[in-house]
Amino acid sequence: MGSVVVQLQPSAHVDTFCRDHLPPFEQWPRLTFDLPELHYPDRLNAATRLLDDTVARWGADRPAVLSPTSSWTYGELQTRANQIAHELTALGVVPGNRVLLRGPNTPWLAACWLGVLKAGAVAVATMPMLRAHELAKIVDASSPVVALCDHRFPDELRTFDLPIVTYGGDSADDLAARCATRPETFEDVDTAADDVAILAFTSGTTGRPKATMHFHRDLLAIADTFSRHIVQPRETDLFCGTPPLAFTFGLGGLLVFPLRAGAATLLVERATPAELADLAAEHHVTVLFTAPTAYRAILASDKRAQLAKLRRAVSAGEALPEAVALDFHEATGNWLIDGIGSTEMLHVFISAADDDTRPGATGRAVPGYRAQVVDDNGDPVPDGTPGRLAVQGPTGCRYLADDRQTVFVENGWNLTGDTYVRDSDGYFHYRARSDDMIVSSGYNIAGPEVEEVLLRHPDVVECAVVAAPDDARGSIVAAYVVLNEGVEGNDAKVKELQDFAKNLAAPYKYPRRVEFVKDLPRNPSGKLQRYLLRHRAAGETAPVS
Repeated sequence: MGSVVVQLQPSAHVDTFCRDHLPPFEQWPRLTFDLPELHYPDRLNAATRLLDDTVARWGADRPAVLSPTSSWTYGELQTRANQIAHELTALGVVPGNRVLLRGPNTPWLAACWLGVLKAGAVAVATMPMLRAHELAKIVDASSPVVALCDHRFPDELRTFDLPIVTYGGDSADDLAARCATRPETFEDVDTAADDVAILAFTSGTTGRPKATMHFHRDLLAIADTFSRHIVQPRETDLFCGTPPLAFTFGLGGLLVFPLRAGAATLLVERATPAELADLAAEHHVTVLFTAPTAYRAILASDKRAQLAKLRRAVSAGEALPEAVALDFHEATGNWLIDGIGSTEMLHVFISAADDDTRPGATGRAVPGYRAQVVDDNGDPVPDGTPGRLAVQGPTGCRYLADDRQTVFVENGWNLTGDTYVRDSDGYFHYRARSDDMIVSSGYNIAGPEVEEVLLRHPDVVECAVVAAPDDARGSIVAAYVVLNEGVEGNDAKVKELQDFAKNLAAPYKYPRRVEFVKDLPRNPSGKLQRYLLRHRAAGETAPVS
């Protein structure tokens, strides 16, 4: 059993920001490297391994990154990533600097991400749906030195004192035009395997975003565990899916995994379930990554038969209902690959595939990981007993300068915030989130973050946001709002608050249910009793005025 010696290798980072803000070693989870494929050299650049090594192994002419209207070979992707690395260097970016990325899933975004890593910088990917005040928290936490932004989405970044280079457009100053003058080869920075490669942000439950710090070796580890052993990709595969590359679920499933396997990936900016099914059929997709809600919608439509053309279908982002798993199997003869992962762990750590699948169970610990269910003291509970899910493996939680590190990591274990039950065969069964995170259609939404937005409305005195069960989305955001005296709570006010939230926050976060109450339930000390609101949101009796 191999475990990490907590002694970092000499860093290639000139800007030591990330190393300076790692949590103390005693607050790290225990990292384990039980599989031979997880024994990485001390010097490692993930972009070199994912791109250059793949070109050397399979050639430059293979399809690599596609969109519905374009296709780049591995050689073309390599050239653009190298030119982007040159351009970043020319802009003054040094190893260890953070580079903010903003845009939907496109080949150019993939090239930018690889170029950042080649230059030894740290990628900070964000979704184009985020508004300025949401981006401000990310910018303040990560201190990027430059932003590479899709040419259609720079406006929300213009409020920051941050140089912006747009890509994907036809202007003379576009990144494509800049890259055309740069060399096609680049000597990738010789980063340490434990140099930080990405900062991935997770909202958590307080609304204050947490940045998770992942090393170059971590990006390979998720490919060499979940992808290699569960997804089992082939070099002839074409990957596709809906999660953004700014989500680690999307980054792994739609970029890291296919590149590691020498396969191709079809990146789509956004697609309804029906559109996703059509794209998969049209382009002969073999590996699909999306949320259970999308599979449910496709199965209920006339696109149902198109799922049978997939070789692998991966479901994550929210709990997979047993009925959806069974329906998928009936329609295709194959099992959905269910899985649970987290931004803190980088990707999926419990899953199952093929004959190892048990509908209703998430699966077993992915090879390379170990998991157990523990009580409030951190002691393992008997099989069949609900408790907190605890995980160890080659990846783990390292928050950027955040005191919540000691909440997620206890006694060397990562505590995911999920309540699970393990059965006697080692299968883990999901019960609920242990915190106030709302998981809706695969998106993680922090209730307090939505509250913060609603409280900006002049008519709102106070509010509380919880998850409400929903058949289509798993959960929806439900807001209980106290209005100023004399303000009428009616349908028009509901729509006004919903539109207000959409304008200030990413649209998927808006409250789909708004209820007006006289006051919020609090205990004698004044603490909000969210559990009463959750009962009410579920249609159960709760003493809310």
